[in-house]
Amino acid sequence: MKDKQNWKELFAVYGPLVALVLIGFVLAYQYIKPAPPDHLVMASGEKGGAYDQFAHRYQSLLAAQGITLKIINTHGSVDNLGLLSQGKVDMAFVQGGVARPGQTTGLESLGSLYYEPLWVFQRADLNLDRLPGMKGLRLAIGPDGSGTRSLVELLLEENQLTVDETRLLSLDSAEAARRLREGSIDIAFFVASAESERVTALLHDPRVSLVTIRRATAYARRHPFLVELTLPEGAEDLASNIPPRDVRLLAATSELVIQPDLHPAIASLMMQILDQVHREASWFSGEGEFPSARHTSFPLSAEAERYYRNGPPFLQRYLPFWAASLLDRTKIMILPLLGLLLPLFKVVPPLYRWRMRARIYRWYEELQEVDRNILSASMEEKADYLDKLNELEKEVREVVVPLSFAYQLYHLRLHIDFVRDKLEPSEK
Repeated sequence: MKDKQNWKELFAVYGPLVALVLIGFVLAYQYIKPAPPDHLVMASGEKGGAYDQFAHRYQSLLAAQGITLKIINTHGSVDNLGLLSQGKVDMAFVQGGVARPGQTTGLESLGSLYYEPLWVFQRADLNLDRLPGMKGLRLAIGPDGSGTRSLVELLLEENQLTVDETRLLSLDSAEAARRLREGSIDIAFFVASAESERVTALLHDPRVSLVTIRRATAYARRHPFLVELTLPEGAEDLASNIPPRDVRLLAATSELVIQPDLHPAIASLMMQILDQVHREASWFSGEGEFPSARHTSFPLSAEAERYYRNGPPFLQRYLPFWAASLLDRTKIMILPLLGLLLPLFKVVPPLYRWRMRARIYRWYEELQEVDRNILSASMEEKADYLDKLNELEKEVREVVVPLSFAYQLYHLRLHIDFVRDKLEPSEK
């Protein structure tokens, strides 16, 4: 019974405060971010190509965080950009310079990832170093929808090489390499990373040679998305001295482009994955040079800007992704809770003390009334007062208060006895 009364008292004091906190939670919940998705879709490139290989590395790293990545193979950057524009994928590789005015609307970038040189291989019996010299030859410029084709068509157009003057073949990289070795085509263009197995194989093949682009500086000055690179003599194989001389190359950069509504936690996680995968040194870049905020064709996302400026989010540095994401989402609810609880910690103890004392002090008014009227009371009235005091003491004995307030209860009972003693002698 006593426990039940204590619970009632606690509920009377704390119930409204708990209700106030719950209302604060409900209001804050309206503004909480949704949970990050556990399934993503990404457009890569040709099977076995650099885009595809990197996408599978991302897939493994995301899987370790409980996120499934579906990879869609395409012909390359142009196809990827189309899928992004249609909202069919969450993110995709896009080669610098592929996007045309109007195509970048709404899309965002997580930064450039690595240099993608334009490798121009010719039959070994040719000795070309400028595009105008390719007039009338059979050129493999990449399949429709590829970044290679988009870049090569731009360069051919600037050199006023028309379709009528050259034979442009839409071949994928594997078929182009095979036919170049056979001699059934004269020149093949590839946009690929320096680590590409296909590029390495062609560098070692005596039937083909790598074209040095003499006017690479001019192209890079005309197009901000292009940079001039030099492949040093012997860089691929010192023993065989491959390549046999310094080769000047043009290169774009590959960047990871995302939908603007990609969950911020996923974007932050992808920045860490990009840093893990692409920060290593290569033939053309030093360690930590990529990923980079430079050489991008799309505006950087807010999460990418924060990452390049400050590094990973604080919570993601020390906690697993799921835990960091949960805390980040619920902080909007924790802040109102703290804002309510801190003042309540100061308000509740005095309020509780007041309620406990009020349960005791309410009898003092009756006790004072009896005490004031004793001297002028008749014998009959004194008897009534005595009965009233006895009833009062009986009620007090049934009151339950915490031990910290028991001394006040005993004080009340002493005061009742004190007033009773003033009545009983006159009765004798």
